[in-house]
Amino acid sequence: LKPFGGLRRQSPSCRPPPQFPPRSCAVTEPGGTRAMLSAAMTRLRPVLAAQQRLAGRRAFSAAMSSPQKFAIYRYDPDQMAKPFLQEYTIDLKTCGPMILDALLKIKNEVDPTLTFRRSCREGICGSCAMNINGKNGLACLQYIEPNAAPIEIQPLPHSYVVKDLVPDLTNFYNQYKSIEPWLKRKDVKQKGDKEYFQSREDRAKLDGMYECILCACCMTSCPSYWWNPEYYLGPAVLMQAYRWIADSRDQFTEERLAWGNDTMK
Repeated sequence: LKPFGGLRRQSPSCRPPPQFPPRSCAVTEPGGTRAMLSAAMTRLRPVLAAQQRLAGRRAFSAAMSSPQKFAIYRYDPDQMAKPFLQEYTIDLKTCGPMILDALLKIKNEVDPTLTFRRSCREGICGSCAMNINGKNGLACLQYIEPNAAPIEIQPLPHSYVVKDLVPDLTNFYNQYKSIEPWLKRKDVKQKGDKEYFQSREDRAKLDGMYECILCACCMTSCPSYWWNPEYYLGPAVLMQAYRWIADSRDQFTEERLAWGNDTMK
């Protein structure tokens, strides 16, 4: 091979055999390969179009084989508009069984502006607490019950709304902080000392209280808390306060009782 214009010219031994027609024959000859392919595509085009339309109808019917509507509370403080319920329709065949699965599907595939809290998906963190068809609960633990009517989802009632399904729980957490929810001792444990022991009977007194995950579902469904949220501590915080009063390891029982001795708490 010898250089030619920056490229390499093929030697005679590298050229195609003479029995192959030149490439230009397929373009210039009416009966060439390209003309045959074009004619075949012209005949097949209506058939392919019909198959595509049929496949599209099948895909649509399969995608919406089990539709379910959701009416979700929407509010954006940046828009300064009134809250409203927005409807979404998803296919339950392509969605998980829980309300949280539906919300994630809507956010990921339909409307990424939808805002809500979620974390563990196991009923442990309490982040996805919301009002579902008029009842407070965790979206990760509530099954989707198919219905002809839309499933209505709103934020926790009687609370300020940050955006969409996100309530402002600042007051709730401040009240929880006010009860000092930690073990308080009057003696100081020396370095290297073991933990504070507790009998099985005393430990059994804490059952039913330490399991609270602070989801605020009971607080926001309590009428007394609706009317006096700045004074009344609410069921969750009061239960947490008693959890430390009943703890045999805590040495500030009298002080805790005196602090909670208030007609508004």
